[in-house]
Amino acid sequence: MSEVNVTSKKMLTVAIWAAIATWLFVGNSYGPELPQLPSGGTLWSIFALVACILATTELLSLITYLAIRARGKPPAEALMIGRLYWLVAILAICACAAFGIGKLDNVAGFFAAFGGMLLGWSLQAPVSGFAAYVLISLKRPIRPGDRVQFPSLNLVGDVKDIGAMYTVLDQVGGSIGSEEPVGRYVLVPNAMLFSQVVINYTVKQDAAYMLDEVVARITYDSDWKVAEKILIDAARGVTKEIIEKTGVQPYIRSDMYDYGVYLRLRYQTSVKDRTEIASEINKRIFIEFQKTPAVDLAIPFIYSYRAGAGDKREADLPHDKDTDLIESVAVERVAAETANFDPKEIDELATSISSKGLLQPIIVTRNAQGEGYQILAGDKRFAACKKLGWKTVPVLVQGARPAKPAV
Repeated sequence: MSEVNVTSKKMLTVAIWAAIATWLFVGNSYGPELPQLPSGGTLWSIFALVACILATTELLSLITYLAIRARGKPPAEALMIGRLYWLVAILAICACAAFGIGKLDNVAGFFAAFGGMLLGWSLQAPVSGFAAYVLISLKRPIRPGDRVQFPSLNLVGDVKDIGAMYTVLDQVGGSIGSEEPVGRYVLVPNAMLFSQVVINYTVKQDAAYMLDEVVARITYDSDWKVAEKILIDAARGVTKEIIEKTGVQPYIRSDMYDYGVYLRLRYQTSVKDRTEIASEINKRIFIEFQKTPAVDLAIPFIYSYRAGAGDKREADLPHDKDTDLIESVAVERVAAETANFDPKEIDELATSISSKGLLQPIIVTRNAQGEGYQILAGDKRFAACKKLGWKTVPVLVQGARPAKPAV
């Protein structure tokens, strides 16, 4: 329903109840006489008061709706406050009825007699939940349509409704490994909101954006600038409208690891469309990487930047794809260069291998006699493995090469 229709409907409702109240007051003065009630009034006056209460409630709801809309906040907030108005209106109507039949003192005495019990009950979950509902309706830290997270409950969901006792969430994730609503409703007791940390992803529903990232892992010999441009262009193409609204451009943060470089593309994304946007950005990056020879994705165990102490790229070594084979061979069958490595560096490498394992096999070739192996790349790794007392090491065997000359 459009804002114009909502306003018109509320104005019409106010006019109707005001007209009924006026007619009843006129009837009380000029209409047929009705039996007098114990309070001294008549049914005309009691019904007129009820109509005034309903007209006032609708008028307050209309004013609240216009005020919230003027402040640029969601109409759902007006609905939340309007429910409080109606709660007060129902209590006022009940008081009018009790006054009309002359039982107002009895009703007041009843509530006074049980006041102590109600005060004790306020410490229980139902009244605590209702108190939380009132506070949420007044302060509105969360509203229908918000995406919220309860870290201690490991729960994320979109708020569908906030009732007197429960907040209803459409669960996000849970049954799937994604941040999309799954259509499974979760009831969270309002009383829990007093003791739970709640993270609101969409404080501004009309501009519900957050920072997200897509990670690309490239080899050390890739053209960094070209790869960075591909990532930035992909994000700009997919999030063009978001960039125009937020004014925040995508950017790159990077760090190095064993097999290459992590390029972390960070950009503003829509909270509720986060997974779709990330998927489209990943797709564009992958397609552009395939078209660009200067950029390659790093893959563990296949590529390394520097080859042992020889400071050679393994990709530059002679390579016979038909005879490549990873084997586990005895340490004594491998002949290593007698290089003077820094003992501290070997100790650090041995510590890393001890905790993480040998992430890259040692590149070797069979010697001319076919009885052992010569190291082509990975002398330092081999020295660290020997220091750890390994009996065998994983090696990547390439085609037979002439043995290395003795040093």
